[in-house]
Amino acid sequence: MGVNEYGLAVAMTFVMTAPQKIQAGFNSCFIVRYLLEKAKDTKQAISLLCNLPIASNCNILLADKSGRMVVVECTPSVKKIRKAEAFDSGRIVCTVNSFASDDMKMHDDVHGNDYDSHKRYEVVIDSFSSGKIKDDYIETTKHLLKGDYGFMCQYDNEPDFETVWSSIFDLGSLIIYRAEGDPRKKKFVIDNRLHDIGVK
Repeated sequence: MGVNEYGLAVAMTFVMTAPQKIQAGFNSCFIVRYLLEKAKDTKQAISLLCNLPIASNCNILLADKSGRMVVVECTPSVKKIRKAEAFDSGRIVCTVNSFASDDMKMHDDVHGNDYDSHKRYEVVIDSFSSGKIKDDYIETTKHLLKGDYGFMCQYDNEPDFETVWSSIFDLGSLIIYRAEGDPRKKKFVIDNRLHDIGVK
């Protein structure tokens, strides 16, 4: 995941793909890098992404500082744009290691081993729809990522699987808050390099 100097955030989650379905094309990590380098906003990123050959299943989350945000659910053969969900307190997009759109679920080859993707998705949606994420968005989002509102990425029973980092992007200010490791144990540090260079 990342954010560029224009305030465009791009993040990815992989979705299990059967080996025989993988094709020549961009994988999810290269998609993130490509879009951050080439696009200035969500609209342009969607246009670029829709013309890319996709190697394997993934979700690409796009959000820009104007507030436009979507998830593009991708397979080597089809892409579907999923719009933000609206609540009383605003709108959000959420993506995990599975497809959320009913007509895309047939392409998911995970067969139940997705590290509790559906549980994580429900915790995020509930946290926003219930108003837990409010007013001080940065601090309440930190609590969400730490698992204070329900299971997120606390894989205590998975000895070979753990959270590598957690990031919060403030697209208006271009400030990044990043915890390198499990956010229950690591502090979120501020990275303001993009804020300091800005786009004039």
